[in-house]
Amino acid sequence: MEKLDLEPYDAQAVRWPATGRHILAQFDAGTIVVYQAYRPSIARHAALHGRLGGPEFSFGRMSWIKPNFLWMMYRSGWGTKPDQEAVLAIRIQRAGFDAILSAAVPSAFVPELYPSQEAWRRDLQRSDVRLQWDPDHHPSGAPVARRAIQLGLRGAMLRRFAEEWTVGVEDISELVAEQREVLRGRGAGALVIPREDVYWPAEAEGARQVGIERWAGVEELP
Repeated sequence: MEKLDLEPYDAQAVRWPATGRHILAQFDAGTIVVYQAYRPSIARHAALHGRLGGPEFSFGRMSWIKPNFLWMMYRSGWGTKPDQEAVLAIRIQRAGFDAILSAAVPSAFVPELYPSQEAWRRDLQRSDVRLQWDPDHHPSGAPVARRAIQLGLRGAMLRRFAEEWTVGVEDISELVAEQREVLRGRGAGALVIPREDVYWPAEAEGARQVGIERWAGVEELP
């Protein structure tokens, strides 16, 4: 898998939107990186075979992906929580990620998207993609005003994510451990983390479905 581009945290934070619902991610013309954290045995299998799978990984459960590195660090305690010690950077096709966005159904009722709670519940039961916007976090763990996206995959969508859309898997646990110590010893200003910018899907419907907010710093489709 192509190695992650790294950049000082301070250089990135000044160009990120301070508030609103935005997808921060590392991406290029054809792919985007998402993060997951697992016990080391699952991560080793994924890194070796270039996709999730193996006897310990269950396709029968919902699996959550996060394109924002720092949100993954908050969720996993910088790789210290039980069964989240190994952090994977999974590069997938942008077309696949955009398909996931278009199929996403919010975990809570959104009146702007659904005419009734009954209609939302029907979609929620049928969909293989669950959407949540959570408070993003400073490297220290303090919440910020900006929201970060996470997407829960199950069923056929999880299979497509792992077997069709994944183009590479990198175990970045060493980078996580290294930067965890940098944060503890020298503070957030010394961090060097994966470079991320505001992501906008190729189809406007995907942006509408997940509620991405407009921001002048990214080119948007009509």
